[in-house]
Amino acid sequence: MNSQEPRTNGLPPAQGLYDPRNEHDACGMGFVASLRGEKSHAILEKGLEILINLAHRGACGCDPETGDGAGITIQIPHTFFARECPASGFSLPDAGHYAVGMVFLPVETQPRIQCEGILERIVRDEGLSVLGWRDTPVDETAIGRVARGSQPYIEQIFVGRPSGMDEDAFERKLYIVRKRAEREIASQDEDWKELFYIPSLSSRTIVYKGLLIAPQLPKFYPELADPDVTSALCLVHQRFSTNTFPSWQLAHPFRYVAP
Repeated sequence: MNSQEPRTNGLPPAQGLYDPRNEHDACGMGFVASLRGEKSHAILEKGLEILINLAHRGACGCDPETGDGAGITIQIPHTFFARECPASGFSLPDAGHYAVGMVFLPVETQPRIQCEGILERIVRDEGLSVLGWRDTPVDETAIGRVARGSQPYIEQIFVGRPSGMDEDAFERKLYIVRKRAEREIASQDEDWKELFYIPSLSSRTIVYKGLLIAPQLPKFYPELADPDVTSALCLVHQRFSTNTFPSWQLAHPFRYVAP
């Protein structure tokens, strides 16, 4: 890699004493769960309390209202989505028979529609069904200037599980869908391709995250305050980038872990 090569994953190319292979971070994370597996909104509230208490493990830049990233992983809140999705023009099957994908998309209409179309086509190619899309309500006033400047359009895609397919097979199919969509969109010769990212696509869990500081998360995603958003577990993460370049995509948690 030389100084003339383009950026990779948002990082500048190697030059002088700098090498992107040396990027690493030191963050704060926490986990709360019901030992009985009982879902409640209280678990989410406790998780958010942990996250806010980890604010000292995060970082911000020249804009003190823009952090290196924060987020949570919770179980799919079926009661909440079953209540909200009819307003978007579709209904949901029973819990576990559908998946929810949290999707970061380009803000401009045409590339966003192009990304949606590619993802929908791949879902159907893999024998699954698209139940519908839901705009994720967000409060842009809750985040910093720098974060707003790079904020993606955030939607949720709902994918139906075919009759006769078990949950594990469904999760494997969802993994294939995500990887195929990422690769196809990454191959596009367009600047907006780096704005496409899928924080989570699962019938079990969903990730809410962003280029935020911990207290901003429940304000940016106001649905997290809804009593019907329940979970038996909550994994939280406050990112502290010691020498990395923060972005919406690099905020933790990732799809399965918060390293």
